[in-house]
Amino acid sequence: MKKYYRGLINFLDHYKYLIVVVIGIVVVGFVDENSFMRRIQYELQISDLKAEIKKYNDRNEVDMRQLRELKRDPKAIQKIARERYFMKADDEDIFVLSDDITPATPQSHESAK
Repeated sequence: MKKYYRGLINFLDHYKYLIVVVIGIVVVGFVDENSFMRRIQYELQISDLKAEIKKYNDRNEVDMRQLRELKRDPKAIQKIARERYFMKADDEDIFVLSDDITPATPQSHESAK
C-alpha cells in the first residue's frame, strides 16, 4: 500500500506544474461562474437581443411614420380601412384573392340515365 502512495506522490511531485495548469484551465474555461463558455453564451444572447431591438426600432419607426401620416391626411385613414379591414365605399365592390390551397374534393361521376 505504501508503494502506491509513494508512486502517487512521485507522480504528483514530478508533474505538479502541469497538473496545476490543467486544473486552472479547466476551472477558468468551464467550471467558474465567469468561464469562457458562459462568456460565449452571453455574447450570443447579446447579439440576439441587439437584433431584436433593431427589429422593434424599425417597426416603431414605420408605425410612427404611419401615425404621422394618419394625423395629417384623412385619406390615409380610408386607405388603411380599405386595405386592412376590407371596407368599401358605396359604389365599390371588393374582391378578396386568396393563396390558400383548398383540398381537392372527390366529385361523384354519376351518369345521367
